[in-house]
Amino acid sequence: MSHTYRIGAIGFAHGHIFTLLKSFTELSNVEWVACADTVPATPSLTNRTERSIQRMRDLVGPVKAYDDYRELLEKEQLDIVVFCPENARHGEVAEAIAAHGAHMMTEKPMSASLADALRMWRAAQANDVRLFVNWPTTWSPATRTVKRLIDEGVIGRVLEVKWRNGGSMGPMSYTQPEPPGHVKGAEWWHQAAPGGGALLDYTCYGACLARWYIGAPATAASGLRLNLTSHYGDADDNAVISVRFPKAFAVLEATWTTWNPAIPSIIVYGERGALMVNRRQGADPHDNAQVVEVYTSRAHGVVPPDEIVEPDPLPAGRETLAKEFIHHIETGEPLHPTVDPAQNLEVMAILDAGIRSAQSGRLELVNDLTWCIG
Repeated sequence: MSHTYRIGAIGFAHGHIFTLLKSFTELSNVEWVACADTVPATPSLTNRTERSIQRMRDLVGPVKAYDDYRELLEKEQLDIVVFCPENARHGEVAEAIAAHGAHMMTEKPMSASLADALRMWRAAQANDVRLFVNWPTTWSPATRTVKRLIDEGVIGRVLEVKWRNGGSMGPMSYTQPEPPGHVKGAEWWHQAAPGGGALLDYTCYGACLARWYIGAPATAASGLRLNLTSHYGDADDNAVISVRFPKAFAVLEATWTTWNPAIPSIIVYGERGALMVNRRQGADPHDNAQVVEVYTSRAHGVVPPDEIVEPDPLPAGRETLAKEFIHHIETGEPLHPTVDPAQNLEVMAILDAGIRSAQSGRLELVNDLTWCIG
């Protein structure tokens, strides 16, 4: 890696941006240049922009800060831009970045709608720049080990992927002390228009993994969105999408009202068994140590796993999101499927159908994207 990459950041709406930036700090050939936030439609009551710029400077060192990201792009020459604005603004920001010839990395989900995700895809294609959509689950060795076991035929053909994840009272509940309702309601997470809500926040993970594990595009989806306790905002705090694939299905559940998750997030059922990612028994509660439980005995009721598989190590030289992206830029080798924009368009097609179904009350077809991505 002889080339030095000039990196900028745009949009601090999604807090995962700091995980993305931290990954690049581990590389020696990076020059940090500038940052800018996007301006929310509803003014934040948490001083988001000021806090985020300071947090970035604490992480990477001195960088210029611009009030307008368009001015940043006009005045600075960048190789890579990490951008995490409100979900519904991903297309707008990606088009601007691509027009200035910079490669792009954003955080899941790809956007708030399939139409907006297609804007991102077309912008990258038209300007010959690379686009990377990050997923925390991509960097879980256990998640990847499940895929290897599926491909080896350990449980036969996949019939169902079950995903449930979320937390208590949404993303802002991690802040201590937890902000009051009116403060949460002013943030985009709890507003439908900018792409807030539990469906886009958490069922997206299940859509990504289901598409990858099943190995085929989805065909139809049925969605449900509810606001059960977060009445300070109009976005959903619980959601379910049932997804039909040609020879399988998935059930994707998202929640911001679960006091304790109680069950593992991911279970894959096959013709001859099941795989489940679970916490290693006896692991420290603050340690995300995971194993893959393999169930291949025919049984009724709850039984112990037939085998517990330790996760495979991530591939050397591509074991972090920053290394994976730089490797792709420098070699042209394909990205991991879960972060590749083409597969992420299919993930967005699932979410888009689920959203349309929640609005219509009917089963909705998932858009066929073969005309676009082949």
